[in-house]
Amino acid sequence: MARVEVRKTHKLYIGGAFPRSESGRTYEAVDAKGRFIANMAKASRKDARDAVRAARSAFPGWSSRTPYNRGQVIYRIAEVMEGRRDQLVGQLREATGITAKVAEKRVDVTIDRVVWYAGWADKYVQVLGNANPVSGPFFNLSTPEPTGVVAIVAPTVPLLPFVSTVLPAITTGNTVVVVASEQHPIPAVTLAEIMATSDLPGGVVNLLTGSPAEIAPWLATHLDVDALDLTGIEDADLARSLESDAAEDLKRVRRPADEDWPAEPTLSRLEQWTETKTVWHPIGV
Repeated sequence: MARVEVRKTHKLYIGGAFPRSESGRTYEAVDAKGRFIANMAKASRKDARDAVRAARSAFPGWSSRTPYNRGQVIYRIAEVMEGRRDQLVGQLREATGITAKVAEKRVDVTIDRVVWYAGWADKYVQVLGNANPVSGPFFNLSTPEPTGVVAIVAPTVPLLPFVSTVLPAITTGNTVVVVASEQHPIPAVTLAEIMATSDLPGGVVNLLTGSPAEIAPWLATHLDVDALDLTGIEDADLARSLESDAAEDLKRVRRPADEDWPAEPTLSRLEQWTETKTVWHPIGV
């Protein structure tokens, strides 16, 4: 008797759990040839609100951890990714139609990128902060602190761009709500499973799948979202509309831009999601 293939319906990742969309809606993920791979949960407005609530609840605990400990947790993500390397390679090939050699290279670069951010977790403060030269009987010190809840629209290209947008935010102590690539969502769901089985606390990363055009406006206007990364928005009119919506409560916004993802990263994304606090302290008191 022929074996019946187990068809999957991938779920959302909110607060460390994998719920279905409250709307009950799904859409089909297809491979590079347009063939069905799996059903994906299609996130709703309420799912977005739940994800923001989970991110806000997780923020105090995650942001108060030592930078060294955050680096350890992020490095653990790389360890689990290494163990599931073959699965990630297979999913990249299936989704995009690239060769095995190219897929292996992309996965390796992605894992290396996670390690890169893990290494910066306890070093970026020394680079982005400083003791300011002032004239007077006092010290003047500036230090970067996390912004809060960051909503991210991930780029269409899977895996490396996803990691390159999400990791800088959590490395600096923020929590995130990320809208995965609508065309290629499965590698992002696998990364959510990896994070859930590593040491990353629930709620630090929350993943929504579905249409960015439907989900992003709710995130842009949500008053408990502190920053908005529009890197994955390809419609210029939509990007302008979201940026205008974000201005209602003065969110930090990163505009869409062409980026060379495999290139050596800079500290710009780490700096983007921090706010500088300056402290004055008298000398000799």
